[in-house]
Order: sequence, then structure tokens, then C-alpha cells
Amino acid sequence: MRTLKRSLYILLATITLCLLLRGPLYRLLVTYRVVGDRPSYTITDPELLNFIEKQVAGKKLSDGNSVAKAGLAATAAALHYTAEQNSSDPNRLIHTRTAHCVGYAAFCASVCTYLFEKHNLSDEWTARPYAGQLYVLGHNVHPYINHPFFKDHDFVLLQNKRTGEILALDPTLFDYSGISKVSF
Repeated sequence: MRTLKRSLYILLATITLCLLLRGPLYRLLVTYRVVGDRPSYTITDPELLNFIEKQVAGKKLSDGNSVAKAGLAATAAALHYTAEQNSSDPNRLIHTRTAHCVGYAAFCASVCTYLFEKHNLSDEWTARPYAGQLYVLGHNVHPYINHPFFKDHDFVLLQNKRTGEILALDPTLFDYSGISKVSF
């Protein structure tokens, strides 16, 4: 009985530790690599502009990290995941509210670009969506998934033009796990 109780405590402690360290563990195990470009969209829809303004009201957005957090939060608040084919244009997604990873990345990159421009950071920072592949412990996982939908996975790169700093974001992953940055 004592051994069972101790084993349960160890299991509970391990699960708790994994949950608390899920971001660093994920970044340690999974790396993203670019395999192609995706189009960037300019935000023109008044409803989307209003939505973004409400999401960032009262927040100080002064650097890439703060804009990344705001972009991820706005994307998670606006979209729900679907595996069905749909548009990746954020001006349409604000009305349908559903997207797959391509739409999530396009939406997040567009929001970040808009915020960089609004807060006079566009001379320093860019945001672009990319198609990529995931590598777990250095091994590409996409050849093991036998479905055309999973041939790649979209994510966003924010790049500082002056320093070369790159922030890699996976808005779909953030929506489900709260992990904000990924390894690139």
C-alpha cells in the first residue's frame, strides 16, 4: 500500500512538473523548419480592426515580445480550429471564426503586422506566415503521417530587421496548450 501511495505521488509530481514546464519541454523536443512561404494579408475589414482594438485596449505594445503575445491572444480569441477547408484571409476568418493552421498563422501574422504598424515598430519588426515541418528530436514527423492535410504545418516568424532576432510562434499550438514560442 505504501509503495502504491508513493508511486501515485511520484506520478502526480511528474505530471504537474510536465504541465508547468510544457513550453520549455516542447521547445527542447520539437523544432520547426520552413518549407515554403505563405501569403501575407493586409487587414481591411472594419469588424476585424475593431476586434483587434478591443483585444489590445490598455496594453503597452513596445517590442516584438509584447506584440507576439497580443497577436497570439487575439488569434486564440477569434478562431476555433477546424480541419475543414476554408479561407486563410483574416478579413474573412473574423466572420467564419474557424480555421486550420494556415488560417491561424495568416491571422496571427496579419494582427502582428497591423500592431507593428500602429505602434511604429514596422521599421524594426516584420511578421510573416510560413509553411513548415516539425522535427521531434531531429526527426521529421511528416513522412509518418499518411494524410495530405498533414504534409506541413503553418507557423509565424517575427523578425527584428536590426538585430536579426527571430521569434517563432505557432498560433494553433498556443490556442490548445498556451505555449507561446517554439524552436526554429
